[in-house]
Amino acid sequence: MAGKGRVLITGGAGFIGTHTANELLRAGYEVRLLDNLCPPVHDGSGKWPAWVPAAAERVVGDVRNRDDWAKALRGADAVVHLAAYQDLLPNFSRFFEVNAVGTALLYELIVAEKLPVKKVVVASSQFVYGEGRYECAEHGEVFPDGRDPARLAAGIWEPICPRCHGTIKPLPLRETHANPKNQYSIAKYSQELMAVALGRNYGIPSVALRYSIVQGPYQSFRNAYSGVLRVFTLSNLAGRPAPVFEDGRQLRDYVNVEDVARANRLVLESDASNCEVFNVGGGRGYTVVELAAIVAEVTGTNLPPQITGEYRVGDTRHSISDITKLQRLGWRPTKTPRDSVRDYVEWIRGETLDKDYVAAALAQLRQMGALRKAAR
Repeated sequence: MAGKGRVLITGGAGFIGTHTANELLRAGYEVRLLDNLCPPVHDGSGKWPAWVPAAAERVVGDVRNRDDWAKALRGADAVVHLAAYQDLLPNFSRFFEVNAVGTALLYELIVAEKLPVKKVVVASSQFVYGEGRYECAEHGEVFPDGRDPARLAAGIWEPICPRCHGTIKPLPLRETHANPKNQYSIAKYSQELMAVALGRNYGIPSVALRYSIVQGPYQSFRNAYSGVLRVFTLSNLAGRPAPVFEDGRQLRDYVNVEDVARANRLVLESDASNCEVFNVGGGRGYTVVELAAIVAEVTGTNLPPQITGEYRVGDTRHSISDITKLQRLGWRPTKTPRDSVRDYVEWIRGETLDKDYVAAALAQLRQMGALRKAAR
């Protein structure tokens, strides 16, 4: 999208939305934010968080509501569609109502009302890869169809070759593959399919970004889905060890929210991104215990992590994104996981925290069967 204009950011009160708004405002765009301000991401007060930029226009509304979309889209030149439902609860229909139907309504309105939207950026997720891409010494590149529940229950964490059942090693994930395996990833994959297909069919320049694990200030500490940085930080600040699932050796790809905001702006402005899908990641993998050690150091607690031997149903073992494609457009991650942890800890120290929140959230996951204990 050439030139400046008004950009609508859905999920605008969230942490990626807030940082993206700041990035676009600094670049001279007008910014409008749409958010329903609902739990579990927000506190339920109906008030906009204090960190939301004052220069951005604010609209309270829901992406499931056609009228709210119509109001928010009025006069918009582009859309950065970040609003999403993320949780571990088995309310499957809500994932599709918010993530898939909400996106369909966006394109439906643009087409029906002939809105002059010049670009749509849709947030997808690394989770669409499922267990992802591996290498077998005998069979080369393979794509395991998830991990065997019986092996997980026995505490055997590594996936195996789907052909010979031998040892395999993880490879960086490329945009050419997807194999979503849970309600969230299936809904997110449907969003990116809509963006690319409907964008191409109806002449609406669109792009989908598969974010890795995004970290940084303003990330909700109320949402059980929000990830290990929240859990580890809250645990350490409460004087407790960070609870690490499985054996802690699983590899994860962490990317700073400010780098994500820059990626959002880059593809918004680049015609070369139209009708494409890009990974947005940190460029390398870290074990979960490595992240726990960084959090313990930054918080000053130096508490060793607690390896629980539990596992989350549907979790992948290793996830590292290949970011070569986005690098060709000129993007590079500039911040490390240590930078993200430091920024997050500095921010969260100023928030009012419930010291028992992590324990309560984990108890809820165990009760509904989303978090299980291995036999060994």
